[in-house]
Amino acid sequence: MAWSRGGAMIGAAALCVALLPAAAATAEDPPAYQPASGAQSVRGTVSSIDAPALEKSALYTDTVGPGEKRYYRVRLDDSSNAFVSTVVAPPPGTEIGFADGVRLSLASTDGTKCGTDLTLTFGGESTRPVAGFASRRIERDRNCRQAGEYLYTVEWAGPATSDEAAQPWPIELTYMAEPGLEPGAGAPQVPTGWSSEAPPSPSTTSRKKTAGGTGFNDAAPVREGVWRDAIRPGESLFYRVPVAWGQQVFLRAQLADSGTGSSFFAADGLRLELYNTARGRVADKAVGYTGKPAEAEFGTAPAAYANRFEDDTDAASAMRFQGWYYVQVTLTDRARDTVPLTLDVDLRGTAQSGPPYDGDPEAAGFGLGDPSHGAGVDSRMRMLGLAGIGTGTTLVAALGAWNYAARRRSAGPLQSR
Repeated sequence: MAWSRGGAMIGAAALCVALLPAAAATAEDPPAYQPASGAQSVRGTVSSIDAPALEKSALYTDTVGPGEKRYYRVRLDDSSNAFVSTVVAPPPGTEIGFADGVRLSLASTDGTKCGTDLTLTFGGESTRPVAGFASRRIERDRNCRQAGEYLYTVEWAGPATSDEAAQPWPIELTYMAEPGLEPGAGAPQVPTGWSSEAPPSPSTTSRKKTAGGTGFNDAAPVREGVWRDAIRPGESLFYRVPVAWGQQVFLRAQLADSGTGSSFFAADGLRLELYNTARGRVADKAVGYTGKPAEAEFGTAPAAYANRFEDDTDAASAMRFQGWYYVQVTLTDRARDTVPLTLDVDLRGTAQSGPPYDGDPEAAGFGLGDPSHGAGVDSRMRMLGLAGIGTGTTLVAALGAWNYAARRRSAGPLQSR
């Protein structure tokens, strides 16, 4: 599949001159992770007895601090695959260690583990949001197949500290239930004959403007093509890509020269990550950065239901859904200035029909038309689509510039009581 050669948006010169410098010249700290506007505050308990319930498809905010373990309850049916996820979002500038993080677990009330626990760590020196899930799968010989209440735990996995000034980390939680397959459905086959080798750089000089979000909830929609943004020191930008069954994702993030002339080195100065629909990490690539041009790139397996039967440590296993996938780009806080960022997105492969679900995956959030993954973003995508229809392009580009500036100035931290 060829790289997209969509034209760049054309801005209104007078209005953009007035608006764009405000977005580019700011020296503020980067914005913290922004939760969904409808997220509910919840308080996980230290005991399983009175743990609060997490409802399907709802979003919750809480915190977890040094040495803490939080309990939550989820009610599972006997036919759906359950994915309970956590986003850990330390405020930008928080000091973290390579092995700091949280441990996620889903178990029955008698302590039987539903699957493998996940220890979610930062794996580098850059503070950024990280996410993952614990799951229950409806398959023969799997635990937790009965309907009932189960316990989800989020446990601090970093070194316990005696520093009284250490602040709890904000977290965001959600529980998604993917329908099982129809009774008697044959076992889906794992795709073969594919390559994850990155495609050549596109020859087009056309760049479409975008403004990455602070997290999963306000991630900017991007499709095939070359996208232009700007990233500040210590900032993480999020984008979302629609991926159909049978499609592979190829990503390349490129940083321009910072233009400062100062010398420094950050081992994981530019980090490119991809998460799946249930907020499970698919791939993660970090490269050194010195203020000079740098790039990180990778490709994935085709999205296929049967990928989940692969080893969970294999990156192909995470490409198990059709739906929105989330791209995260992080710049080290050791960088000196805002840096121009280019994101190349390529989708290869023909969209295929999905497995025979015994239910509606779209309604559960596992599809390409689910509005709950970034409310309001689809309307912005439709607005951007107007950019190629002629005389209306000027106003659209100006509104995009205003949106970019407003988000950079007003994004606030994830709140929890």
